[in-house]
This record gives sequence, structure tokens and C-alpha cells, in this order.
Amino acid sequence: MRVYLGVAAKRHDIPAPVLDRVRSAIESAFPVPPDVIRGREWHGRGVSLFGWTNEPDDTRQPPLLSEHGDRIIGLNGHLADPADVTRMPDDSAGGCFSAWIARDGELTASTAINRVCPVFYAETPDLHIVGSRALLVHLAAQPGDRVEHDVLALQSMVRQGFFLSDETPYRGVSALRPSSRLVVRDGRRAITETPLPEAAPAPASARGKRAAIAELADALLATVAPLRDLGEPVNLALTGGRDTRILAALLHAARVPFRVTTNGLDTHPDVIIARRIAAELKVEHTVIAPPQTAQKDAVLVEHPLSRAWETLRTCEGMTSAYETIVSYLPYSGKPTMSGQSGETLRAGSLNLLQTDLGDKALLRRINNTFFKDERLFTAEANEHARELAKPWQARTNRLEALDHLYIWYKVGRWQASARAGSLRRGDPVRPFLDNRVVRAALSLDQGWRLSEEVIYDLILRFAPRLRDVPIEGKPWRFAEGLTKRWPWSRMPTGHMPTAKTGGGWSWRTSPGPALTSVLRDQVLGGLDALAPIVNADEVRALFADPVVKKPALAWHLYTVSTLLTGLYPGKQPEGLEEITVARPDPAG
Repeated sequence: MRVYLGVAAKRHDIPAPVLDRVRSAIESAFPVPPDVIRGREWHGRGVSLFGWTNEPDDTRQPPLLSEHGDRIIGLNGHLADPADVTRMPDDSAGGCFSAWIARDGELTASTAINRVCPVFYAETPDLHIVGSRALLVHLAAQPGDRVEHDVLALQSMVRQGFFLSDETPYRGVSALRPSSRLVVRDGRRAITETPLPEAAPAPASARGKRAAIAELADALLATVAPLRDLGEPVNLALTGGRDTRILAALLHAARVPFRVTTNGLDTHPDVIIARRIAAELKVEHTVIAPPQTAQKDAVLVEHPLSRAWETLRTCEGMTSAYETIVSYLPYSGKPTMSGQSGETLRAGSLNLLQTDLGDKALLRRINNTFFKDERLFTAEANEHARELAKPWQARTNRLEALDHLYIWYKVGRWQASARAGSLRRGDPVRPFLDNRVVRAALSLDQGWRLSEEVIYDLILRFAPRLRDVPIEGKPWRFAEGLTKRWPWSRMPTGHMPTAKTGGGWSWRTSPGPALTSVLRDQVLGGLDALAPIVNADEVRALFADPVVKKPALAWHLYTVSTLLTGLYPGKQPEGLEEITVARPDPAG
């Protein structure tokens, strides 16, 4: 993982106390042990650029700070071809990255197409501050070490568990938008933004479809081609769903050595289906079961306060502790891969149970994204959400609006913060986040991608033998109402529904009374901190039952409550016992 921070003076030079404050703040903002952090600095006329990393060396990517002519360049993330560092801040290169460029009197930071390697910025009367960690930017901009939260901005964290804006939890700190470039020249800041690609109409012929899918397939193959020469297999986290199956097929087609692991109980559909995929592709498969009681009638869950502290420390208050964030381990160069953000290939959040594609239904989806659980929130919080929704409501192409919402926020805010957990322990390969892949996907008609025909054809193209392996959850969308014209050799064969109990059970969606009690005590005990954005009576009603009926919402509230009541920045909680969550009795 790499962390960057640039400071540019509006007049004269940067005061020495500001530089000292930056150096001391990195231990609070970089979620790794201080003894593994190494850093470099560059200072020029009115501009300073800092870089830190826990990577043991720079052999896999360009140096932390490299000199090219009169420019000093830092690269956050990874390039498909490390030599492309000289092209920065060109965001058309292959890879997943943000770029930082400094020279006398000038500081530049840029995001790529999905801003999953984020850039945050703030301004003081004397300085422009730009960094890859929001808390670090905030601390550098503060005259002291006090953290000031933007409480109203956190209303979307409670609703959805991530940000639906360019705001952050920290007052005065904003996130740079996708495909944008921030330049400070001689003390003046300018931001330019490149729109996301427009989708072409769906091909009308089979030949046209093959050609369009071939472009996306080639982009995907290019992301994994460098992995052939690593000398060790890629570890793929495989489930029974669509996205990791594409990656398994992709690695198989690219002849990249790999093995797969699946988290879950032997009876879970993910484990059952992943085992079959591994057998078809003849790769090693490891199942990692969650901790259980001796009787295997319950699971042991980390105490929510420990979970929340680690999530806040890693994701800076921009991802809910409801999500499972990869815990810290010493940095490893071993290649890993998962299917996160695979929805990019299937029209993003549209794919989530959206069957009615009429204008009113799509507008409801946009509204529900921003206005979810309105009764829970204060009038001020709801008005703030309505203002954030207006630009998206105004778009006439609703399919495109929802598609781009996914890129801007679900990937560009949620995934951007959540992936910090895995970045600090290695450099995972994420084909679905690659610039070329995202551009190729967004250029395809949203309705066509939503049908899932595109990803089904990709799987058949890469690994035809997976045709008969069922998928977990709902069946392929395009399979509904198939006609005789559909070639038999490409016919989907089935799916494995996820049960509410038994194999498909999860402690996150069925938290039980003990875990609910811990969540309830924190949220209700911290209602004063939440008062600007939620109605106290509605929050009490949410927790009125022994087991909370909306566990995700409860976790979102818990996360924001712990943030606002000072859990982080702060010392890691100690001595907290695990919570026992009983599995439901299938017979009951």
C-alpha cells in the first residue's frame, strides 16, 4: 500500500511546522504498524510531495517517488506496464491507479476512470493539500491535532454504508471525481473532469455481439497476461456467483497458474459450487470454515467494537463495519485476486433485483439510493440527500445514470475505501477495476449488460466446460423466456437458490439477540452524537425487537456512532470477548 500527500503554498513557501505536522500524522493515517512504514520526500519552490509505503521494495512497481526530467512522479495503485509511469497523469493507461506529480511551483493529482485509487483535497487560507488518505489531508490542514467531523455528510453512510457524494467524514475534505485532474500552479487550483464513456446501442447481429464482447475479453486478458511469468500461482477467492467465475475462466483461458479458496461452511452454496468449478478447471481448492462452537451450532464473531475500530482505521469512516474488511498481515508479494466490482460488467447496481426497466421504476431506484429509510432521518439530513440526488434525477437516460452511479459511488467511494484492507497486505490484481476493462464495459449498452448475456458469453469464451455448472442465487437473467433460436450449446443449465437458513445462513443477516444487544447499546447510548442526522424515536424503534430486523442499517448506525464518539483515531480496544451467534435450527 502506498500513501501520498502533496502540499502547495498559495504564497511564498510552506511553513516548517506544516511539514512537521504531516510527518507526525502519517502514523495515525496509515493503517499499518509504524515500524513497517518507509517514506520519501521531495521539496521544491512552494511545493512538497511526500510518499510512504509498507512495501519492502519498489521492484514490482515504479519507485515511490521517481524523477523524470523536471517532474517528480508518485504512482498509487498499479500499472499494467510500469513503464507507463512516464505517461502520467494520462488515465488511459492500463491498470488501476492515481498519479501524483510535483515540480517547482506546481502540484498535480489525478484519478482514473473509477477513482478507486482515491484523491482527497482540502484548502486553508495559505495552502492546498492533496492526499490519498482523507484523514491525513484533514490532519495536515488542521492547526492542531483535533479531528472535526462533517456530521451531515455522514447521513449517506447511515443509509447505505458508503458515501453518495464527494464528501468525506472530515470537515473541509472532498474526494476528487472519476477521470479528474487537480492542478495547483503558482498557488491557484484548477480541476478538470473527463466524462465517462457513452454506451453504444446493443449490437443487432450475432457478429456484432461477438465483436463487442471480443473487445471486452481482450481487455480482461491483458490485465492477467503479466501474471504468467510470476513463478507462483495466483490465489483466487472463488464463490458460487458470477463474478469470480469469470475470473476463474479468465485465468484458465490466459493459462495463468492459479488455485482457489472459498470461505464458508461445507453446506453453503458458495462452497458446493466453487468445489465443482475447481474440479472442472482442474485447480486446487481450499475451503476456509468460520470459527464455530464445539457443537457447531453457532459461530464466534469478533466483538463489534473491535470490528468497528479496524474498519474505521482502515477505511477512514467511509465503509460500514457491516462489511468484512481484510485484516492486516505483513506485506506479501504473492498474487491474489477476487471478484469485487464485477458488477461493472453487468450494469452495476442495476443488476440488483431490477426487473422493471420503465422510466418510473428506474427513477424510483435512483430515489431509493439517495432517500432510503427517510423516516429514520432528520429533515435536514433528508434535504441534504435530495440535493445530492438532483443531478442524477435530472439525467434523461436512467439506465446510464444508474450505471454511472455505481462507478462514481459504489466503486469510487465504497470499494475505494474498502480495498485499503487488502492493499496494505499485498498488491491484489483486480481485472474489473482496470481502466481498459472499465472503458470497454461502459461502452456496451446497459440493457444488454444487465441481461447478463455479456458475462455468460465471456465465461463460455474463456472456459466452455463451465456451461453446466450452476450459479448461486438467481438464474441468468437472459435465460427467462429463451426462444428456440438460442443455440443449444450456449444454453444456461441452472442455478442453486440460497436458502434463508441452513447452508445459506450468515451471522451478518441473522445477528441473533446477543449481537443485537451490543449494537443497540452503542447506538442508543450515542444518540446525542447522531442527533443532527437521525430521529431518536425511529432509532429506538429499529432496535425494539430482541433481534434487529435491519442488521445492515444497525451496523451502519453503529459504525457512524463509534466514529462520532471518538473510537478512531484512538487506541485499539482490548480485552473484548467474541460474541456467540447461534445458527437457526433448520427443523424449527
